[in-house]
Amino acid sequence: MPAFQDYYQILGVERGASDKEIKAAYRKLARQYHPDLFTDPKEKQQAEEKFKQINEAYEVLSDPEKRAKYDRLGAGWQAGQEWQPPPDMGDFFFYQGDPADFTGFGSGFSDFFEMLFGRDAAFNAARRTRRTPRARRGRDMESELELTLEEAYRGGSKTIQLNTSQPCPQCGGAGLSAAGLCPRCGGTGSLPQTRTLEVKIPPALSEGSRIRLKGQGGEGAAGGARGDLYLKVKLLPHPQFQLQGSDIHSTATITPDQAALGDKITVPTLDGPVAVSVPPGMRSGKKLRLKGKGWPIKGGGRGDQYVQIAIDLPAHLSEEERELYRQLAKLRLGRR
Repeated sequence: MPAFQDYYQILGVERGASDKEIKAAYRKLARQYHPDLFTDPKEKQQAEEKFKQINEAYEVLSDPEKRAKYDRLGAGWQAGQEWQPPPDMGDFFFYQGDPADFTGFGSGFSDFFEMLFGRDAAFNAARRTRRTPRARRGRDMESELELTLEEAYRGGSKTIQLNTSQPCPQCGGAGLSAAGLCPRCGGTGSLPQTRTLEVKIPPALSEGSRIRLKGQGGEGAAGGARGDLYLKVKLLPHPQFQLQGSDIHSTATITPDQAALGDKITVPTLDGPVAVSVPPGMRSGKKLRLKGKGWPIKGGGRGDQYVQIAIDLPAHLSEEERELYRQLAKLRLGRR
């Protein structure tokens, strides 16, 4: 025998709930478990099953006649319990037959529903819920767009791939075929799709910025417009630069003689290499400021670039260089 369906429990309402409360609960759960919201195959399949239960419960509890008939069964049954018509309900007509006849009928409604209300009711309910939905705009979607610091700074264009869905070509998005559930999409009305998009990137994007692609979001229902796609910018780590607010930080390595005597060195910036003067007596850890070489500021202007100095000996010293260092050490000892 089919398992008992507790429609009140499925919608999360009390048995005495009003029509308004039932409708509100249905809308909330339908939005939460709509299969198009899930991309993981296992989660999507679980959502489809839950979505079917929600639709079936609403089909019964939103119809006064069906609800009254269902309520006559009483509140003593538990969800999932093997169910059969109570013996004291002789005037209650049930659509009985071989249980195997109910399985795989293809309406998307449970054997319990079909036995209680009939196959025609199940099929007609499936037609209403799947074939005549009102036009609905597709949901907005958000995805991550990874950019290098140079891409975010200069802007330009970038090709990306998105995993989305499209209406099933076999059933036209209805989810039904002549034999029941559409065999190609499994009754969901949609199929996975990979799309390639060319994205225009405005210059000077910061971490967390969003780019809106109008009409590139979720597929609309029943002819409704597609939603929008929002790409959230994630800046990738850079081997030379660190962005902190509107300032850029980098490091330059110099030799001890450059630190002591001063020198001109070449420093990379987002605009290309620039010549920088190192003043005599530079110490390790000190910073040089490159004014206006940082990140563009909204409203005008730019931050600065700060170059931290690191002093390091060459990997290999000649004997002559070693001798000079010995002489320097003697001079320092002589000054003590």
